Amino acid sequence: MMENEHWLLPEGVDEILPPEAQAMERLRRELLDLYHCWGYELVSPPFIEYLESLLTGTGSDLELQTFKLTDQITGRTLGIRADITPQAARIDAHQLRRDCPTRLCYLGTVLNSRGEGLVASRSPLQIGAELYGHSGVESELEILGLMLQSLQRAGIEEIYLDLGHVGIFRGLVRQAGLGPQREKALFDALQRKSVPELRTLVAGFDLPQRQGEMLVALAELSGENTLIHARERLSDAGDEVYQALDDLDRLAGLLTEHRSEIPVHYDLGELRGYHYHTGVVFAAFAPALGQEVARGGRYDDIGRLFGRARPACGFSADLKTLFRLGRQMDREQEPAIFAPSDDDPGLRRKIAALRSEGKQVVCALPGQAAGAGEMGCGERLRQQGGDWIVTTV
Repeated sequence: MMENEHWLLPEGVDEILPPEAQAMERLRRELLDLYHCWGYELVSPPFIEYLESLLTGTGSDLELQTFKLTDQITGRTLGIRADITPQAARIDAHQLRRDCPTRLCYLGTVLNSRGEGLVASRSPLQIGAELYGHSGVESELEILGLMLQSLQRAGIEEIYLDLGHVGIFRGLVRQAGLGPQREKALFDALQRKSVPELRTLVAGFDLPQRQGEMLVALAELSGENTLIHARERLSDAGDEVYQALDDLDRLAGLLTEHRSEIPVHYDLGELRGYHYHTGVVFAAFAPALGQEVARGGRYDDIGRLFGRARPACGFSADLKTLFRLGRQMDREQEPAIFAPSDDDPGLRRKIAALRSEGKQVVCALPGQAAGAGEMGCGERLRQQGGDWIVTTV
């Protein structure tokens, strides 16, 4: 006889059970309230859209991660969102069309065709914030500050930042006059930090020695004092590279001034989101996990295909990961109150009063065998004289 497997879920797709689901909901509300206090307006884009809308701007990097299906009404191809960022960009560019800086936040399920990392969920609860309409380093500092406070609100105390800038690699590639295929080959080798492979590639490109040396140097420019060494090793780079280093320098100074307690690591060869980011890229790491728990950066061209290319920067994270790492269940919770099955009007009034105060009251049903303990309640209502009082189980 075949074993019943109707309960199985697809690989990388999970479900949250009580009491974890309730604790995660509290974290969701707390983070969205935090974003509201910073002036970020909540948006709720659709879970499914026409594919061409999802795969524009930042979304073009997500094609392999996007589930596709056919709309039975129109025959057009639909996509299930793998990232909410391009949807927020469309709302800013096409729906809101403001001239002033716009701050948006969101939280919703995304679906990925494949997971990232060994234990990554394919159905993250993506939470994030985007700031449109300002191109200065101050907006990047604000986004970084909000990201760090989000992690701390979730209970993740040990955090370090990883900072980079895609303009450095992009500027060196342009200076060397490399075409798309050679750029991609260098990009792939750089992500693996393979110095021997990089040296072989630049030698095959027949580049001037100094240009080849600067491209190879990116794989080795990482650490706390990277910016000092970068100016030495990239001394023959063009203005685009120097502007990117200046941007990182200024952001580093502001981070030291505002969040000196956060360790900062620089990696000029880190090019996450290279095909849509236009400037600073960053990620937050928790040592306990060994991988990033939040990421973001600047992507000024994200709204171009929606009609308005506005400066933009933002961050996103998976609420499930924040919840798991932050150990939200360790926070003290008020016990539920068990009410007996009784038609006494005084009991009904007491239950209504407790619930109006936000207390959780679980009413017994006639004939049930389970008592307060079995129902997960730490307190119960008992009749004392003519009153109903709350007592410990």
